[in-house]
Amino acid sequence: MTDPTWTSLLPPLMAIGLALLTRQVYLALFAGIWLGFFQLLDVNALSALGAAIEATIAVLASPGDARVVAFTLVIGAFILTLERSGAVTGFVQYLERSRWVNNGKRSQWMAFVIGVVIFIESNITVLVAGTVARPLFDRFKVAREKLAYIVDSTSAPICILIPLNAWGAFNLGLLDGLGVEQPLKVLLASIPLNLYAIVAVLTTAVVIARNINIGPMAAAEVRTQGGERGGIEVGDPVTADVKPQLHNMVWPVLALIVAMPLGLYATGDGDLFAGSGSKSVLWASLTALTLVSVLVLAQRVMSLDKLSHTWLEGAGRMLPLAIVLVLALALGSVAKALGTGVFVAGLVGDTVPLWLLPLVIFLVAGVIAFSVGSSWGTFSIMLPIAIPIAAALNIDPALFVAAVLSGGIFGDHASPISDTTIVSSLAAGTEHIDHVRTQLPYALIAGGISGVGFVVLGLLWG
Repeated sequence: MTDPTWTSLLPPLMAIGLALLTRQVYLALFAGIWLGFFQLLDVNALSALGAAIEATIAVLASPGDARVVAFTLVIGAFILTLERSGAVTGFVQYLERSRWVNNGKRSQWMAFVIGVVIFIESNITVLVAGTVARPLFDRFKVAREKLAYIVDSTSAPICILIPLNAWGAFNLGLLDGLGVEQPLKVLLASIPLNLYAIVAVLTTAVVIARNINIGPMAAAEVRTQGGERGGIEVGDPVTADVKPQLHNMVWPVLALIVAMPLGLYATGDGDLFAGSGSKSVLWASLTALTLVSVLVLAQRVMSLDKLSHTWLEGAGRMLPLAIVLVLALALGSVAKALGTGVFVAGLVGDTVPLWLLPLVIFLVAGVIAFSVGSSWGTFSIMLPIAIPIAAALNIDPALFVAAVLSGGIFGDHASPISDTTIVSSLAAGTEHIDHVRTQLPYALIAGGISGVGFVVLGLLWG
């Protein structure tokens, strides 16, 4: 291959540009793949289209990539089965019976703790915390906007910091598909460097402990304490037409947590870091799905026919994310063939010093996520750019991975069109625009602290 030129930047730039312009991640990713093959093969547009389709399909030829896609579908089946088994309702009722909460601050801490404990899926975190805490926030005259902020700040940030879920598997699949050696080790090494997720969670804890209300949040608290609740009336989003069963939540989630390291130990011949991450997450999710399914059948909550339909429906809900993963891996392959990372790495030192690169990656990822409203879409666009740069510079990719993940969470947290932001408004029973306005100052503060942190890490890393 000849030395890469500036044209190697065009596929990822097209993906970013179209994502910002249309907010359609699928279209943006595939357009980048198509343009890459148009350049790589020097053929007409129609032939490039055929090559792009074939390359996207070829992603599934990799057993590791195929396993991660399968995990994404299995975890969708597991989550929906868990919801319909009475597990979530049982967990909610258990928290209500505990009667630990007897004032406004404790109601906030309860919402925070639920966000930390339930890390299997961000929207389940939001819905459970919102359902349990909303009546308590109303009773003790704490603004619903504060609840929306707490559940939003402990959903995606916690899911990315405790990656025994679809978030971890998705990024593990991306890293593996991008040729990262020991992708699990890199992903785990990026966790303590994932500054925005860490700062967002810590900021939320400080806000609760010190009762810090900034700008619009202060006005919301004054209004609520004056007897004006505000917000909207909503039904309970976490319900089930079956008997609540707390153990339907406890045992399957425990199985998911335990099976992951056991799988790593088994596939790595006793060395956790040498184990296969894609095999382990797939086995763990299948173990959890099997256990909750056995419980459902034993309790006669569902017939086998209804259970199988639940699996398919749950898997279908995760299909868009599986498609994003496949497209992202295909884009990474064509960018690697064009030498995009090598070219960008060559610019470092001439235009962007190495120590500033983590901050730049963080900010670009943040802008994309804010505009698209999708952290996963941002990961799929930015990791295929960041990983080759790290490889070309011959440095540990963990910091660049952390910058991408942090930026994706930051932009998604601040974005008014993010699904997590929207669901947080719904779960808390507040007007969506009120949630966006009251949360934004806290998100910007956490983002500013994280930006400074990435400069410091860049100096230390370089």
